[in-house]
Amino acid sequence: MSSTTFPMIERIERAALPLFARKGFEGTSLSKIAKSVGIKKPSLYAHFDSKEDLFLSILQKVNRDYRDFLERQAHKYRNMRTEQQLYCLLKDHTTYLENEDLGLLFKRFMLFPPLVLKDTLNEQFIKSEKALTDVLIEIVKEGKRRGDIQAEQSEAIDAYICLLDGTFEQLFYYSEVVHEERLQNAWRIFWRGIQGC
Repeated sequence: MSSTTFPMIERIERAALPLFARKGFEGTSLSKIAKSVGIKKPSLYAHFDSKEDLFLSILQKVNRDYRDFLERQAHKYRNMRTEQQLYCLLKDHTTYLENEDLGLLFKRFMLFPPLVLKDTLNEQFIKSEKALTDVLIEIVKEGKRRGDIQAEQSEAIDAYICLLDGTFEQLFYYSEVVHEERLQNAWRIFWRGIQGC
């Protein structure tokens, strides 16, 4: 499917995402976005009020995509053992965030938000973390019921989110082999810890 078959708003967002991810909010001009789409800068204003409006539209779509991803994966793994569910979800996050533009966008804007958008980005981050926490609550609650997890629910979830955040950061600094080895080591310690062994 050629890019011209997508509606103009989607074409603009598709062109803007990698620019925002690689150049940052401040380093991405509307002129660059327009050029990437093959239109003139004033034409962007027929679809978006400002660069902030365009960026927030992209961020909302990315967050919706993330929440949909979580729901799909939780449903897919619901009949597995607790350890498998949590581990598969962790691995899936790695794959999901390896999408270069998506991973860069998350890293850049969640760690270093533009001041003009900081409050809005924090709201989006909280929505994403709540979606993740809701999925984890169900898995951990069932794991405790089965006797797989002895740790307190909140402790297990906090530890898991820290493990996930560390795994995410490792993606950007280490080779796939080193990343996998570190993930396996961290996972073994995490699982033993929440099992109460």
